[in-house]
Amino acid sequence: MKWCHILVAGHALLGVADAGGSIELLRLVESENAYTLQPVSSFALGKQCLALSLDWSTGRTERASDQPLKIISSDSKGKLHLLEVTEAGLQEVATWPAHHFEAWIAAFDYWRTEIVYSGGDDGLLKGWDTRTPGTCVFTSERHSMGVCSVQSSPHQEDILATGSYDEHVLLWDTRNMKEPFADMAAQGGVWRLKWHPFHHHLLLAACMHGGFQIFNCQKAIEEKQEAYSVSVSHTLPNSLVYGADWSWLSSGSLSEIHEPCCLGTFPCSNSGARAAPLCSLKAVHQSPAASGHHLAEDKEEGPSRLQSGSKRRTPLQPLAEDTTKSGNWRHPAGTKICDCDLCLEAATLNTDLLATCSFYDHVLHLWKWESS
Repeated sequence: MKWCHILVAGHALLGVADAGGSIELLRLVESENAYTLQPVSSFALGKQCLALSLDWSTGRTERASDQPLKIISSDSKGKLHLLEVTEAGLQEVATWPAHHFEAWIAAFDYWRTEIVYSGGDDGLLKGWDTRTPGTCVFTSERHSMGVCSVQSSPHQEDILATGSYDEHVLLWDTRNMKEPFADMAAQGGVWRLKWHPFHHHLLLAACMHGGFQIFNCQKAIEEKQEAYSVSVSHTLPNSLVYGADWSWLSSGSLSEIHEPCCLGTFPCSNSGARAAPLCSLKAVHQSPAASGHHLAEDKEEGPSRLQSGSKRRTPLQPLAEDTTKSGNWRHPAGTKICDCDLCLEAATLNTDLLATCSFYDHVLHLWKWESS
């Protein structure tokens, strides 16, 4: 599922790729202090296939308003589907074969939306020019196993991140797709990659049995060399992390949350230095047995499994808040955040929220990550 980054006819649109082989559009509607999702349009990709991914052409907030709104999707038969969102609903623009096996991921180049990327279980990463559908711009065999995550940077042109079952995250300059300029060990199959919505150098990875990791790619991006650090690495015992994403709340927006969160602290320290509370992971998760709106305290005690990865981890420095993105945020009626009395001093913290979902334990985790 992915939200469109712009309003369409005054509404937020949610795109869903489902196991029935369809792309569904749902519209968020507010009524009487509650929100509902109403079906808008549906498009069947084909018979006896699974819809495996989708991406909107609106990955950048600076996108020109006169550009057609499009969706790229992929399916279990290895095909890509380019759709356009019109007043009449979803309309097919083009469909073409892309991979020999499952096409796990399809994504737009957010700076040149006529270009899309795809990754498949055949281990190939491909680029396509949708102006001539089916025209392959490049094919890369750099990943040694199935390619299952691709995301263009919404902050900096020509930066692309890809992930694979081979347990590596690769950073590319799209002007030269022969070799990546950074190869980052992920300690697990990389199922999802998400650039931070405000801080251009932070990359969140859902790494299956390797949990989740936050890569600091600033030096790699600025100097186009293989230099990076793992700001946070956290595994979930007996579980596989398949989904991860950042909150679009800025630090200042957290002060609008009236009920504070109950938090369990996991200290982390600078690799090679004395232990010091430079940053911490604090987790709140919903118990499978809890009510739909209740977030229960994480019962895990003691330090989390924070790892430095293959490179020396350096403490993340405080980052300036992007005040243009703060916006307003409200809880739907009846939403209960937590039970404890710990105050959230958002005004004095540089705070980021992220969420992960995991297999086997069926839990959605909400994490608060602080850097000082």
